[in-house]
Amino acid sequence: MPDSDPLKPIVQRRGPVPELPGVPPFLRRVYGHRGIGSPADLDLALSGLEQPSALRDIDRAAGRIAEAVREGQRILFVGDFDADGATSVALGVSLLRAFGAPAVDFVVPNRFEFGYGLSPEIVDLALLRSPQLIVTVDNGVSSIAGVERANAHGVDVVVTDHHLPGPRLPPAYAIVNPNVPGCTFPSKAIAGVGVIYYVLSRTRTLLRASGWFDERIRPEPALADWLDLVALGTVADVVPLDQNNRRLVHQGIRRMRSGRCRPGIAALAEVGRRDLARLKASDLGFAIGPRLNAAGRLDDMTIGIQCLLASSLDEARTLAAQLDELNRERRGIEQSMLADAELLVAEAEGGIGGKFGIVVFHPSWHQGVVGLIAGRLRERHHRPAIAFAEAGGEDGGVELKGSARSVPELHIRDALDAIAARDPALLTRFGGHAMAAGMTLDRRCLDRFAKAFDEEVRRCLPVEALQGRLESDGELEADELTLDNALRLAEGGPWGQAFPEPLFHGDFDLVSQRVVGKEHLKLVVKRDDRLIGAIAFRQKPLQNCRQVRLAYVLEVNDYRDLALELRVAQIEPLR
Repeated sequence: MPDSDPLKPIVQRRGPVPELPGVPPFLRRVYGHRGIGSPADLDLALSGLEQPSALRDIDRAAGRIAEAVREGQRILFVGDFDADGATSVALGVSLLRAFGAPAVDFVVPNRFEFGYGLSPEIVDLALLRSPQLIVTVDNGVSSIAGVERANAHGVDVVVTDHHLPGPRLPPAYAIVNPNVPGCTFPSKAIAGVGVIYYVLSRTRTLLRASGWFDERIRPEPALADWLDLVALGTVADVVPLDQNNRRLVHQGIRRMRSGRCRPGIAALAEVGRRDLARLKASDLGFAIGPRLNAAGRLDDMTIGIQCLLASSLDEARTLAAQLDELNRERRGIEQSMLADAELLVAEAEGGIGGKFGIVVFHPSWHQGVVGLIAGRLRERHHRPAIAFAEAGGEDGGVELKGSARSVPELHIRDALDAIAARDPALLTRFGGHAMAAGMTLDRRCLDRFAKAFDEEVRRCLPVEALQGRLESDGELEADELTLDNALRLAEGGPWGQAFPEPLFHGDFDLVSQRVVGKEHLKLVVKRDDRLIGAIAFRQKPLQNCRQVRLAYVLEVNDYRDLALELRVAQIEPLR
């Protein structure tokens, strides 16, 4: 926690304590706070996955893909330029090749040239490769004009997506998306990579039934071997970890830990200094995912997809090194933009206290990084935020592209929909999820939009929702502060969006402190004569302090030998 940030009140989570045989009391409390009510809720076996048949149009989509495989048709995947899109493309291309499809390729829109989704321009680019079937992954549900362009050229389009649809669906051959009207698939939170995994699972079933696979010539692949990609895309896209998503992520991480992952993921873990054998969901979200995303933010996601498709570790390492360098460049750009953004927020009329929704823009900002800036502002100021960058324009106007990040109490895509309904000319286009969205508008409309956004957030959110707070799973007794319990927590996830990593709080004696890595504080604290190491990131030393209140994560430090460590989220001097 940066020491300049104001202290947040600690609020203890509440919930019934479930009966879970063999689970220690502190962990039962944690699970109860997250809605776990029985041992069945902790069952993450693949056999419990939701069935594909509940996905509307899945048989039609899988049937068309199976036909293309059997007839040797040219299949082209069109993906998004983020980690979910990249893993979706890599899964689709590699799995269809494993099915025996002879002509499978991909194209990913460069965000700076084409923008998001299956636009008519991307279809024109795709047509240069003479596809007979286009399959969209992590996009397409809003691509009406693009699908119409493909149809006009006699190319079928199968849309696989998870984004919220607009009032009109594209005229695709099939649309598989759990969020379209009439779809009864229970896991509405599934990521794009999960959707294409389900579609190709059904495709394999149809190919098997037709006698396509042959043990000697064309053996049937095991779909579980692709779960490393599903886990990475799901965590990196920050979708809620409902039980179905937790199954997919848990099973994918198990395979990564055992070394059964593609060379590209192993190479990205290596440059991110993560040990595959001890990999956690947070490592996917904070080390591997950002390096993959850096390609789409600053360059072309093709590099990231090629890394995931690499057939050898040597090839993957070369590409992972490029992604790591792009990520370093991204960090520098982000730091500069964040400083600009904070200055804009501070100088805004009325200050941050007078704003319910934050809207910022600077003409020098990088279009690929505005989503990160919106996320940082949301974290620091505890309210929805949108950051804009220039994206060119015509007729004297300048088009702005924005990225929004929200708080749990506000569905950001619905908020944009409400704004557009009241002022249809304000937004050129928009789309997204509950917690994140993207949009474009004319530069001349920015002030009007900022006012409308603040008014909509003000209408939807109570003032108390804008107050930052830390939600704690309570205090741990001294005898619960053990390495064994830290290991239990590490294995008790996967933790992530809507199934948050456990956070505890308590008072400790401060024994010693020293600065490490120029800006982090290494601590030794004591509780009932038990000495424990702790680390507080971006925290200056405390002056004249002998006792502290910590909000912390119980963690395993595996730098040399395994040891208990408290990762400090907030430190409050007491005396």
